[in-house]
Amino acid sequence: MAERRTRRGTGSDLSRTTAARAAAIAEQLHHECSILLELYRKTENFPADVADSRLVSVPPPSSQLDTRDKLWRLHSALLQCRTLLERAIAKEEEELGGGKKGEYENQKKMVKERLSLLLINTGELLKAADGPAVLTPSLEGLELNGPTILFELKLWVYRIFKEVDYWTKMTITTLKGLPSVIVKESARTTRARRSTWR
Repeated sequence: MAERRTRRGTGSDLSRTTAARAAAIAEQLHHECSILLELYRKTENFPADVADSRLVSVPPPSSQLDTRDKLWRLHSALLQCRTLLERAIAKEEEELGGGKKGEYENQKKMVKERLSLLLINTGELLKAADGPAVLTPSLEGLELNGPTILFELKLWVYRIFKEVDYWTKMTITTLKGLPSVIVKESARTTRARRSTWR
């Protein structure tokens, strides 16, 4: 009996850990995005309010969405952000030349890696909410090729960094508003473990 109680507690702890870990990663990513934006803005002399239009295309937020749909929307947006970020990094290399080392390059790499980690964790939460295991974002309408005029290219890269920052903030807000994910994941883990005990 004591063993069952311990196992049940562990499953619940693991469920809370998944959501808490995703939120912590999102908060760290938001901090890293802020640093990246500041570095880029200083380098390119952009004003703080430049490039506020959205690049990612997902259904608008709604209070009618259930937990699974909110997580799907979030995960889809983050996947699109990663696609855009990877393309922006490649385009910068092609058009502006690589080889630059330093704080900006390190920060860009850190943001890309942290975004990939956040995607793994939101994917786990989506699975816990009975969502599909793998999502393929719609790339239709995404500006993947980027402009060829230098200033427009730099502005496009900056807009992508802002988009990652925006969706990171949305992730934090969404995860903090979804305690049902933890409860549902915990209940499923407990049910699965109970069935193995019998």
